[in-house]
Amino acid sequence: MQQWVTVDRATVGDNEFVLARRADEWVVRVDQRVLMSSRMHQSEIALAERAIERVKLPGSVLVGGLGLGYTLRAVLNLVPKTTRVTVVELVSELVDWNRKYLHELNARALEDPRCEVVVGDAFDLLARSSGSFDIIVLDVDNGPEALSQAKNQRIYGDSGVRACRHALTPGGVLGVWSAGPSDKFRTRLLRSGFDVDVQRVPARAGARGTHVLFLGQNHPRRSDGPTRPKRRQRRDS
Repeated sequence: MQQWVTVDRATVGDNEFVLARRADEWVVRVDQRVLMSSRMHQSEIALAERAIERVKLPGSVLVGGLGLGYTLRAVLNLVPKTTRVTVVELVSELVDWNRKYLHELNARALEDPRCEVVVGDAFDLLARSSGSFDIIVLDVDNGPEALSQAKNQRIYGDSGVRACRHALTPGGVLGVWSAGPSDKFRTRLLRSGFDVDVQRVPARAGARGTHVLFLGQNHPRRSDGPTRPKRRQRRDS
């Protein structure tokens, strides 16, 4: 059996990212744990598909987390030629690796003229984007319950969910990829005003293992926070 070969490595904060290859298989490890693998990407494609099918002719899409580029490529394949697609990635080395080593995995998605790359924190971009996106798909870290970087927790917390809803157009859709289920995150989405659908999808074609997709629609008539019942007006007798 062929051995893994380290192609490149980068230090990001307190974490070490390693890009490794074995034959035609690629992985990115963070502190010796596999964060993403080219063998397991069917659920990332499903994330794009399930979110996009809920919005007719999206004009603007945000992809949070570039990874190996599978979600971005699926988005580009599914949206109209006029759609603006923004991908935000915290780790600049991942962007460089996609351009230098991984472009064959995603059919050179970063070269698509519809695609704009932002190197930075997805939370910060969402917080300053009011009503900017018809669809937001987030594949940041391993999901709400299995983080490899503690800083990513805020995008799954109350402030992050509110930032997502703030950045969506009325009726827009939020799709969030997760390695596993999270009742707390589902409740958080509901409490923030999303209509929520949670789906299990195969991790890869033919596999028994599954990943979880949280799909939230920004209900255009639903206000932030609970609504108060209307008081009856008294009639003069």
